[in-house]
Amino acid sequence: MSILFYPNIPFVGFHSPLVATMLLTLAVNSSYAKDSQAPTSTIDASSLSEKCYKVFTEDKRAHHHKVILYNRFGITMVGDLYTPANMKKGYKLRALAVAGPYGAVKEQLSGRYAQGMAARGFIALAIDPAFTEESGGEPRNISSPELNTEDFLAAVDYLLNKENVADGKVGIIGICGFGGFALNAAAQDPRIKATVTSTMYDMTRGMANGYFDEGTFSKELKANRQKARAQIAAERTIDYKNGTYAMAGSVLAKVTPDMPQFVKDYSNFYETKLGYHERSYGSTSGATVTSAATFMNMPILSYADEIETPVLMIHGEKALSRYFSEDAFKKLKGDNKELYIVPNAVHTNLYYKMDVIPFDKIETFFDKNL
Repeated sequence: MSILFYPNIPFVGFHSPLVATMLLTLAVNSSYAKDSQAPTSTIDASSLSEKCYKVFTEDKRAHHHKVILYNRFGITMVGDLYTPANMKKGYKLRALAVAGPYGAVKEQLSGRYAQGMAARGFIALAIDPAFTEESGGEPRNISSPELNTEDFLAAVDYLLNKENVADGKVGIIGICGFGGFALNAAAQDPRIKATVTSTMYDMTRGMANGYFDEGTFSKELKANRQKARAQIAAERTIDYKNGTYAMAGSVLAKVTPDMPQFVKDYSNFYETKLGYHERSYGSTSGATVTSAATFMNMPILSYADEIETPVLMIHGEKALSRYFSEDAFKKLKGDNKELYIVPNAVHTNLYYKMDVIPFDKIETFFDKNL
C-alpha cells in the first residue's frame, strides 16, 4: 500500500484536513519504509540491587522487583514493579504507572504510592524518569515536558505488554510536577483509561510565571523571562565549551525564619531523614540549568479540555500550590472529572503522610474506572 499526498489537493477518503495534514507529515510509503528497530537495553536488571534504600516502610502486603523498559527515544528505564503479595499465578490484574514528584526517585515517593496500590490489589509500576537515578540517559538529570510526559507513555507501553495485566486496563498516577505531565499524557494517549493527580504542580506555568503568576501580564515579568532565556542560552554555550552541564541546585538545605512556608516544607522533606535520597536530584544537584528553558515555552495543559477519560485530582486544602489543581480542573470537560480537597493538608503532606494520602479514595476511583 502506498499513500501519496499533495498539499493543495483534498485527500480523498479523509474528510478531516487535520487528519490529512498529520498523515502528510508522516509521509508513509510502505514500499520504501522499514520499521525502526527497538533499542537494545543498556542496563542489566540483574546488576541492580533489590535492596536499594527507600525512605518509606515496606508493606508486606506487596512484593516488588526491578524491571527494565525503554521509551520511544531509545532510553533504557528502570522501575520497581509492585504486585499484591497474594497474587495468584495466571491472574490478570489492573495496572497503574506511577511517577513523581519532579526531582524525586522511586525510592522516595512513586514507590510509596505504587506499593500502597499493590497492597490494594493492583499491579503498580513506579518508574525513575529517563536521565535520572537508575534509568539510563546522558547527560544526567536533564528534564523537559516532552521527556517527562514520555516517561508515563513508556510505562504504559510496558504494562500493556505484560501477560498478567488485564487487557486495556491501565491507569496512571502523577505526583506533584508529574501530575501535570500525567494530564498531558492523558490528553495525548487514549490507552490511559483513568488518571489520578496528587498535589499537582504545573511545572511549565510555574517556571514561566513564578508562584501565583506574579505579574503574569506585566512588562516586568516578560522582561524577567527574557533575561532568564538569555542566561540559559549563554549557559548552553558555556556547557558545550566545557563539556559539562551546570546544575541548578537542590531545594534549600538550610532555611531561615523569613522564608515562605512552602520552601520550608520542601526542604523538610528533601533535605532531612524524612525524604532525603542521595540519588534524587531534588535532594542533591537539581536538574541541569538549561532544562528550564523548555518548560518556560511549552504549556503542557493546553489540551487538558480534550481528556475524555476519567480524572481524579487531589490536593491539600492548605497547599499554596492548590491553585494549580483548581485551575487545571476548570479546564477539564465531562462529568467523569473530580477535584478532591484533603482537609488541612499542605503540599508535601501528600508526599509521605500515609494517613493523609487518600488511598481509599484512589482505590475507589480506579475500581470504578478500570
